Amino acid sequence: MSLLVLNPIFLQLGPFAIRWYGVLIATGAIIGVWLALREAQKRQIMADDIIDLVLWGVPFALIGARLYYVIFQWSFYAQYPSEIIKIWHGGIAIYGGLIAALLVTIVFTQKRQLPIWLVLDIAAPSLLVGQIVGRWGNFMNQEAYGAITSASFLQGLHLPNFVIQQMLINGHYRQPTFLYESVWNLIGLIILLTLRHRPKLFKQGEVFLSYVLWYSLGRFFVEGMRTDSLYWGALRVSQVLSVVLFIGALVVVIYRRRQGDLPDYLAGSGFKYPYQR
Repeated sequence: MSLLVLNPIFLQLGPFAIRWYGVLIATGAIIGVWLALREAQKRQIMADDIIDLVLWGVPFALIGARLYYVIFQWSFYAQYPSEIIKIWHGGIAIYGGLIAALLVTIVFTQKRQLPIWLVLDIAAPSLLVGQIVGRWGNFMNQEAYGAITSASFLQGLHLPNFVIQQMLINGHYRQPTFLYESVWNLIGLIILLTLRHRPKLFKQGEVFLSYVLWYSLGRFFVEGMRTDSLYWGALRVSQVLSVVLFIGALVVVIYRRRQGDLPDYLAGSGFKYPYQR
């Protein structure tokens, strides 16, 4: 097996480099928007609203992802404040982006008089798509990996040679934690896309809440394997947040179920726009 590290640069235009990381993030976003637009049409949500939400949500998600990382690496950025805006040097966190995107969605749906839970249900599979594809950007950058392992272990997972080769980092083979999370999210995506229109399984809002449960559960275990975690004292920040999100989503599901007055999550459930445009 020849050793060949994949080039993280997708295209070099003079002094400007387009990295695979950015290409893959953009690809995941495009697929996610396409998926959301298809579902929005079935749910009687206008395509313009989805596009507008994306145009607002993506920039704020990037800002949130960067701020989250900076906050928990403040000892470094306090000494080098000029580095804060240099996102091209690396340093964003998915959880920060998700929190920012959620806040934007809450404000946006209130302004547009849209049902928040329905919009979140539409967005949930798209978020998984972005995370599935985006993790391969980490692969191209040789980051978000786990502890030292052996080539024989990776071969035992029946991974393609190019994945095994890319996991040889600084003279040691590493656990492909990016891949574990990507596969976990792919399984979750398949489950949600298969089951989300079954009214006996999901009430409105529970596709999104199921996404939170699924992602936070997988992230908790994968984060424990990574070697580049952000820490809060002795605790891994993403593990703590995963526990909080999992428990919070579970409590919300139980509470809303006990209310007993929620509309079924049905395709074409009869939702009509409260205004004309």
